[in-house]
Amino acid sequence: MKQTTALKIATGVAAAALGGIFLYSRATRPPVINPKVPEPAKPVELARYLGKWFELARHENRFQKGLNSVTAEYTLEPDGRILVDNAGSHDHKYSFVEGHAIVVDEATNAKLKVAFFGPLYTGDYWVLDHGDDYDWSIVGEPSGRYLWVLHREPKPSRAVVEALFKRVEALGYDRWALRITQQR
Repeated sequence: MKQTTALKIATGVAAAALGGIFLYSRATRPPVINPKVPEPAKPVELARYLGKWFELARHENRFQKGLNSVTAEYTLEPDGRILVDNAGSHDHKYSFVEGHAIVVDEATNAKLKVAFFGPLYTGDYWVLDHGDDYDWSIVGEPSGRYLWVLHREPKPSRAVVEALFKRVEALGYDRWALRITQQR
């Protein structure tokens, strides 16, 4: 009888903890800045997408809060997954996280699932649009809560940045909701 009661209590505590984590994650998500996220504009050639990207702007989120000098580097792994190395800094402290992505839409290669911290956190990663020369990329996901504007250079010209923000707007996002990422 005591073991059954202890098991019920342990199960209840575990369920409450998981429920609390779920509610926290839902409560700390950024607001929607695009209620009608478009499908990716064109296919992605993974070999050309791989490499280092510099974040120009993002919709601020809890896992990147306050980060600057943000980079993302994508490398093809032997098993076909993509290694994702994200780095940045805040108050002179370096931040680094590693993840793994898989293509979930093999017809276009534009939709991926990325997992950080093992299988505990997975998220959608949609390449909504990119330059023909793979010099820029706009990345989002289907909820319209997250958006990143990436470039191969840390500080492209003002004209290039303005053209990217116009493209962000054309995709249905509020460009003024984005946080500009300071790059060195």
